[in-house]
Amino acid sequence: MVVDEASDVDVDRLFHALADATRRDIIGLVLDGDHSISDLARRYPMSMTAVQKHVSVLVDAGLVEKHRRGREQRVVGRVENLRRARQVLDRYEQVWRERFDRIGELLAEPNREEAP
Repeated sequence: MVVDEASDVDVDRLFHALADATRRDIIGLVLDGDHSISDLARRYPMSMTAVQKHVSVLVDAGLVEKHRRGREQRVVGRVENLRRARQVLDRYEQVWRERFDRIGELLAEPNREEAP
């Protein structure tokens, strides 16, 4: 999906998923290679169900995908959708840079006093 085509709902879903430290950690792990949900669950002091919920949030945001390998549910990162987050942030950065440039231009203009 192109950033300009991303709906507010998609962007909200993406940043909601990234707002949680456990989910960010899971993304870091699965970008290096796929992991089973049970392997992921062993890493965290929470139930398997809680980890599954975190993975579901990541799947809904498009940051990871699940697939079956035998009896295991495997999770793998989708780096292309993580790039979407960067593109959204880059767009906001550009807006702010343009505003700062404009402020600089305004401050550089000589003061002109209006004649009465």
